[in-house]
Amino acid sequence: MKKYNVNVNGTAYEVTVEEVVGGAAPAPVAAAPAAAPAPAPVAAPAGAGEQVKSPMPGNILSVNVNVGDTVAEGQVLMILEAMKMENEIMAPKAGKVTSVNVQKGATVESGTLLCVVG
Repeated sequence: MKKYNVNVNGTAYEVTVEEVVGGAAPAPVAAAPAAAPAPAPVAAPAGAGEQVKSPMPGNILSVNVNVGDTVAEGQVLMILEAMKMENEIMAPKAGKVTSVNVQKGATVESGTLLCVVG
């Protein structure tokens, strides 16, 4: 058996490799890799509302709401163009728009915060 240190995407792992000389290899024994620590979640302020994030990369064609607008669940907040398709971004719940983080013509990535509905 030989031990090696392997670095994958900045995370170090210690692995043990057994050399097999001829014949069938013994059944592998799974060794648990050293788990990378999970990033700490960013807590939203109490009462901040529900964040609406971009489901995919694209361009904002229109923003249909302003800060302070009251919206119903399922109401179209904005239109996101992705791969030549227009996608409606809808309100996840009824409430008041507490922030709008993009404007018409903006290019967004997947997971970009679009707005917050409180």
